[in-house]
Amino acid sequence: MNRFWIAAIAAAGVLAGFQAMAQDEAPPPGMSQETTTTTWTVNPAERTVIHDYVVKEKVRPAPVHEDVMVGAPVPGDIELQPVPEEIYASVPEARRYEMFDWDGRVVFVDPGTRKIVQIVD
Repeated sequence: MNRFWIAAIAAAGVLAGFQAMAQDEAPPPGMSQETTTTTWTVNPAERTVIHDYVVKEKVRPAPVHEDVMVGAPVPGDIELQPVPEEIYASVPEARRYEMFDWDGRVVFVDPGTRKIVQIVD
């Protein structure tokens, strides 16, 4: 009976290892490992808080000449700003990112990868 349990535990360990390897190596369909990024959903009330801040504080737009889209890296010459307390007090998820204004839209960027995670109109 002990041999059965030892064999079962060993088999479970091997299967768990294969599953972990498969998860590490297989990004979602249509995306390469390099383009996989984190995003979050911003609800309408949070969008209003973000938009009102940009309008009230007259945030200066960044000079971006390329297309901006979620998952794309931000050019190195674009200066990222920390998310102000007025935003992350109501939108806590935004605190972990940095941002810039792109023609009236707020672009949230992962500071570690400089990839865009959310664009708020």
